[in-house]
Amino acid sequence: MLSKKEKKRKIIGVRLHSTLAERKEKHRNEQEQKLRVPEISFEPSQFNFLVPEIQNYVETVSVKEIKDRVMMWVKLGHPPHIVGPTGCGKTTLALAVAKELGQPTLWINGDDQMTTSDLIGGYSEFETSSLRDRYIHNVVKSLDRTKYSWIDNPLTIACKYGYTLIYNEFSRAKPMANNILLSVLEEGILELPIMFGSDRYIQVHPNFKIILTSNSIEYAGVHEPQDALLDRVVDIYMDYYDFDTEVKIVQKHTGLSSNEAIKIVKTVRTIREKLPEISKPSTRAAIMIGHAFSSFAKYSNQQVMQVYIDVMASKIYRQDKRSKVEATIEDVVQSDYGSV
Repeated sequence: MLSKKEKKRKIIGVRLHSTLAERKEKHRNEQEQKLRVPEISFEPSQFNFLVPEIQNYVETVSVKEIKDRVMMWVKLGHPPHIVGPTGCGKTTLALAVAKELGQPTLWINGDDQMTTSDLIGGYSEFETSSLRDRYIHNVVKSLDRTKYSWIDNPLTIACKYGYTLIYNEFSRAKPMANNILLSVLEEGILELPIMFGSDRYIQVHPNFKIILTSNSIEYAGVHEPQDALLDRVVDIYMDYYDFDTEVKIVQKHTGLSSNEAIKIVKTVRTIREKLPEISKPSTRAAIMIGHAFSSFAKYSNQQVMQVYIDVMASKIYRQDKRSKVEATIEDVVQSDYGSV
């Protein structure tokens, strides 16, 4: 039989042992908690805010006609590829169609450095942590942890959730980067080459839509897309809008009167015809000129001339032709606005 003193010691000993175990467990949990990497999650709807909003959109008969053509091909499941000179309104048209589709829209800009990962996503090293547990002096617990997370990029998100993807400047990306689109458009399967097992393939959502825009092939920095991909899209060629449409666009963007907008568009279109050796001045150039005029409380003929030269002569980079360009601009401006 144990004495009362021995029993008490035994009870105390058990309690001390239990408390020490609890403290060690608590310490271990605290250390492991520090290594725990929080998961990053995005609500799909958040990506709707990554697309530029349409501002000062103008829809005339000619705008509606081409918009309806683009919409028809989108709804038929044949991706439209809008091709035309810079500043002719391709991007605005694509945004207008996407808005009418009534589903979230994603946006991506092509460039010469784009890779397939820019479209589909990739692994991202999120955190590397180390744990050295020396709670007990003669026991060392080591734990190294590196966690990699897969981050979806616009094409993957759009295919998963059935969003509209606007691929702007599509032909500025090298054909190799765009090869991933072939299986998406033909088989309705998005293949993620650097994933494994069942995660490698994504069934494209039935609501997925894609609209492509490109500058004409003669523009610098444009790559000719591969035939296999062109065979799966519908090319819709645009040019600058008609005179009345350009006038309404300039008015909408600048707030100028009808007469002022008419004069600007007339002058820009005349210079466009007279100077084939420079990059054709677009509707955007007319808007820039209109913005300058709207900033003046009152402007002189000299200011008018300088604004036109600043905006239009910037389209030519060959110094041997610059004097000719400026002389032509001056002649046209003097004819439309009077002598300086």
